[in-house]
Amino acid sequence: MNLKEYIAEWPKPFDEQNDLMPWQITANLSVTLESAILLLSDEYIIKNGIAIHLSAQIEAGVVIKAPAIISANCFIGAHAYLRGGVYLSSKVSIGPGCEIKGSIIGDSTSAAHFNFIGDSIIGSNVNFEAGSVIANHYNERKDKEITVTLKGEKQSTGITKFGALVGDGCKIGANAVLSPGTILVPGSIVKRLELVDQSA
Repeated sequence: MNLKEYIAEWPKPFDEQNDLMPWQITANLSVTLESAILLLSDEYIIKNGIAIHLSAQIEAGVVIKAPAIISANCFIGAHAYLRGGVYLSSKVSIGPGCEIKGSIIGDSTSAAHFNFIGDSIIGSNVNFEAGSVIANHYNERKDKEITVTLKGEKQSTGITKFGALVGDGCKIGANAVLSPGTILVPGSIVKRLELVDQSA
């Protein structure tokens, strides 16, 4: 799997991980971010494992748990919650009340408000309308191991926490749900209220 087929501008801190599967990257994201923070320029304010670019705008009530990197010109709306290792590329907008967990989000991507994105890799210029969710765990199943579909074939991830790989330019409609293990090629459109389940 070549991740650059999904995300053209692969974020620099993850250059050496382009040959890994996306769920391998998210599973070790905290460790990768801890190392990447050490290499950042003085354009970032770094405190207690959290790096925030000087140009980023963060509204009141936001909770960010280390490790995290918030890049240039990002916006994080009131009462958003970032945890479990989060990397935001430049010009990312995270709206009020969103929760981002263990994820990489590419340039100029926007989560409108009240979104959940868990253990996922998101490309550039992706838009999540209000209330859309990337689920990262099969709560309802006895066998919780996540499988993905790559080029029409099922593949086991060997893990129980992985959300989605969302390619550049995708549009996710309001209140849509991407089930664990979703893979969206660049430019995909998910309709409002749609459930994407590629495990069948």
